[in-house]
Amino acid sequence: MSSRIPLPYAPRVLELFQNPQNLGRMEDATVIASAGSPACGDMIAFYLKVEDKSEIITKSSFESYGCASNIAAASQLTIMIEKKTLEEAWNFTWADVSEALGGLPSVKTHCGSLAVGALRRAIRTYYEEITKATPAWLPEELTKDEKHALEEEALAEKLKKKYKL
Repeated sequence: MSSRIPLPYAPRVLELFQNPQNLGRMEDATVIASAGSPACGDMIAFYLKVEDKSEIITKSSFESYGCASNIAAASQLTIMIEKKTLEEAWNFTWADVSEALGGLPSVKTHCGSLAVGALRRAIRTYYEEITKATPAWLPEELTKDEKHALEEEALAEKLKKKYKL
């Protein structure tokens, strides 16, 4: 008998875990960015197709290595940013993702943060590598979600070294 207690996932989380939307590599992406680490158990790669002049996200997809919450959060975020400008997409938070999913178990809220961190990394990459110009609305300092992604990556690297993975 298992001593594990199943997590109380909302129906939307289970739906997107079982039938993720916008899953898969996008070969013609304008920009690609990832966050997380397979060593810690959660990783998301975001692919964005951006219309140059309007800066509207015309298509988005993701790849995920992680749990049900990780997959559902990334999938939900790709749905939320569809046809949004990069600035509008930037303004989504992990709480917005969680709310759209009907809530995430408290031990899984980091999955929403990781998805937003990957998206924001993609947006920063777009401005750094594609336009080579930073808009006034883009903060110079990393956001909490971006820092969270960096912290997870740093922890995974420490564990990898410690356990020689």
